[in-house]
Amino acid sequence: MLNVYRDRGIIKWAAFDALNGFNSMLKEMRRRLGKVDKPILSVDDFETLNRQLQEALLDNLEIEITYYENGYSKTGFGKIKKLDYNNKMIILTTLEKISAYDILLIDLV
Repeated sequence: MLNVYRDRGIIKWAAFDALNGFNSMLKEMRRRLGKVDKPILSVDDFETLNRQLQEALLDNLEIEITYYENGYSKTGFGKIKKLDYNNKMIILTTLEKISAYDILLIDLV
């Protein structure tokens, strides 16, 4: 009869879970490693974003907006409900508030 190796899978790592704080340390390390610096946009990129923002506002189009927040790139979806010029914020119909300084990409849907 052949000797068939059977891997124990995740069970072999279960002993490390017994260490106090090991699991939370791994989660924190993964979170830190996923962070990136904020991309620097050119003047042309800002002009393109401005044109797309105006078009979406005037034509009441749905947008998919990619923005930077705390080291991560996030995505929001919806129509523009309001532009807050004083605080330089964009408020979507999903009540998501996005700083104009953090916008990386706008896709018109």
